[in-house]
Amino acid sequence: MKSENQTVNPEFHFQPFTTIPEMKWLIFGIFLILYLLSLLGNVSVAFIIYTVSSLHTPMYFFLANLAFLEIAYSCTIAPLTLANLASVRKISISLSGCGTQMFWFTVLGGSDCVLLAIMAYDRCVAICRPLSYPLIMTWRMCVSFVVGTWAMSGFLSFQLCLLILTLTFCGNDMAIINFFCDFPALMKLACGNTLGQQQGLFITSAIFLTVPFTLICMSYVFITMAVLRIPSSLGRQRAFSTCSSHIMVVLMQYSCSSLIYLCPASCLSATQVRVVSVVYTFITPVLNPLIYSMRSKELKEAMSRSLRRIILRQKK
Repeated sequence: MKSENQTVNPEFHFQPFTTIPEMKWLIFGIFLILYLLSLLGNVSVAFIIYTVSSLHTPMYFFLANLAFLEIAYSCTIAPLTLANLASVRKISISLSGCGTQMFWFTVLGGSDCVLLAIMAYDRCVAICRPLSYPLIMTWRMCVSFVVGTWAMSGFLSFQLCLLILTLTFCGNDMAIINFFCDFPALMKLACGNTLGQQQGLFITSAIFLTVPFTLICMSYVFITMAVLRIPSSLGRQRAFSTCSSHIMVVLMQYSCSSLIYLCPASCLSATQVRVVSVVYTFITPVLNPLIYSMRSKELKEAMSRSLRRIILRQKK
């Protein structure tokens, strides 16, 4: 039987980081800069890869898709967060609005994790089977990987959001203890039994995090074995150099996401959850293009040439 206090159309607001106006504007300024830097960095990476024909390879095709995911990911979270920080009054969001944000957040975040595993496989084939690489990593195969990633992420995210939206809430204008609609924060506000939703979240998180991370680890085991067989130290250095940027991105992405979605709710306080959430929603999208552009000689040179052309055009 439904509770008499159950709210039919619940609304939520986000608990502010601080009530001190000066601190709010400081946080707003930091988040705005990070958001703009993430857009600038990822748009630049995607644009350079699209316009420079020498970068039309499977590795950079996946990197361009990763940059697009980061752009969409930032745009899903940052605008509403900035609006809440800049607003004097509380900005409310409906349950359907929360569901929409959670859906796209999960689709993009899940696709990000799966794509990192595909990129590890691509490097594994390139290093372990260089002669067969063009036959294995065809453009048809690359596009199939990306389309399959989106399809799987969309299906799992839709099922999880439907499950979460069946929660019952016994209040109105409830405070979400985070800066965006996240599954754990929303489930804490429910007044009914959330065991089914918790199990669904854990299973989905395990599929998006544990399975790809296992595949990444397996790929790097094969890569390490292949690299150690290379006779020249310069060859080993080049092989490891192409993988180092990917490893750094993987560690940032999976460590933060695992802390939030795979660890028990009691292992992190609300403040710690916010800090970790800031890392993977605002900081990681900024660092990813920097890491790849700094570690990839080809991408760095292509960006330098493009920048020089722009400067020369302005001087004319």
